[in-house]
Amino acid sequence: MDRNLSGRRRAEAGFTLIDTLMTVAIFGIIAAMAVPLMKGMSDTMLLAQGAREVERELQGARLKAVTSNRPLRVRFNCPAAGQYRMVEYTATTADTAADRCTQAKYPYPPTDRDPVTLPNQDGPIRQLNKKLSFATSVKALEFEPDGSVRIDNGGTGAWSPVTGTPGATVTVMRGTTTKSVTVNGLGKIQIQ
Repeated sequence: MDRNLSGRRRAEAGFTLIDTLMTVAIFGIIAAMAVPLMKGMSDTMLLAQGAREVERELQGARLKAVTSNRPLRVRFNCPAAGQYRMVEYTATTADTAADRCTQAKYPYPPTDRDPVTLPNQDGPIRQLNKKLSFATSVKALEFEPDGSVRIDNGGTGAWSPVTGTPGATVTVMRGTTTKSVTVNGLGKIQIQ
């Protein structure tokens, strides 16, 4: 007789349909509240990743300028919006040409490695994520062989040394949210 009673209690110990529906409803409410938070986190992570990629390109250009003993520039929105590229300064009219960033005319890797023919230090064209853009007035930065930095002043003369605090600011934007990469005149590069 004790056997039948303990078997019946085991059969009654499960979850009812109402218990299961309540659990699913509570889970659905929590998930619905988490979706906007996750979207905001994903936007923030995407923006931070874009700023890190720009910062790495700037760090790489500075390092290459010092090690190769040649001025190198990083141009923004070149050849198209959201793209950027490290290019070697050649002291010719090619440096101001609209097609200076094009892969067809200035290939990466270069067709030769002869140090006499320039440019041979150009990097590949980089692309921000399609959801990001540059929100910056900085067109290009030039890293000198001593590690210092100059900024494109928009004129035809020599570029201006980066001065002041924080220096030059390259801003990456997603919607109305921004992340900045600053470069001071001595070449110190930071994400803000």
